[in-house]
Amino acid sequence: MGYKVKIQKVDRGVTKSFYVNFPAAVAESAQIEKGEEMEWLIEDRNMFVLKRTNTKKSIVKKTKKKTTEKQKSRA
Repeated sequence: MGYKVKIQKVDRGVTKSFYVNFPAAVAESAQIEKGEEMEWLIEDRNMFVLKRTNTKKSIVKKTKKKTTEKQKSRA
């Protein structure tokens, strides 16, 4: 499921900034904290990736698939 956001542009004399607001559901599920540092990665002109600079442990546990004897014999 995706969340649509609008980009805000703020002109302050000589400088200008663009702001992206996070929907609360996204920020809370990612446990984003006030003042947390992030980094933008530009894949191409249509894909922007926001990455934490200080990674946190995942709250989702990853499990390895167990290989059955049948699968082992096929390999």
